[in-house]
Amino acid sequence: MPSSDPNAKNSAGLTPAESRSLSERQPEQHEQKILTAIKELYTSKPQESTYQVYAPDAVFHDPVGIAKGEPAIRAQFNGLAKLFPRADIPKFRVLENPKTVPQGTILVDQDVSYFRDPKAAEPTKTVNSLLTLHTNSSQQITEHHEEWDHKRETDSSDGFFGYLNEARKKMTAGITDMFVGKEPPKKA
Repeated sequence: MPSSDPNAKNSAGLTPAESRSLSERQPEQHEQKILTAIKELYTSKPQESTYQVYAPDAVFHDPVGIAKGEPAIRAQFNGLAKLFPRADIPKFRVLENPKTVPQGTILVDQDVSYFRDPKAAEPTKTVNSLLTLHTNSSQQITEHHEEWDHKRETDSSDGFFGYLNEARKKMTAGITDMFVGKEPPKKA
């Protein structure tokens, strides 16, 4: 559940207005593999190699779930591809990092259009989000945060309801992990 406070800092440590106003930049060479994998994930086209950009103990946190470990992250995105067999990215901007953002962090402002029917002319829904990707010295993602409309997600630091929301996300990711296969979906 996104915070209703417009000044709440998102996972990049910025308000939504601040992260939306960041300039676009060209990706660095060492970021290309990660950004290619992110596009594969969000267009519902993950491959076995896609998941190699994650550290074994990486964490993925979005408004729906919190998945810990590469196998659990794999289940989240394989499940997304089953729910939405087609997804297009009409906007994908790699953002300039302000000095307050730690080195090794990649910020992306993206729009993803999701289609339940891959042949449909119009998407089922389009979501804008801020991706905050923290990487290690091996150029693997250690933390992958997705925040819809750049808004911070409530968590256990937000009191009882934030704690409940965080517990629900962990449960949702756990259930998805149990029922979704670890093999990338077959290409149609």
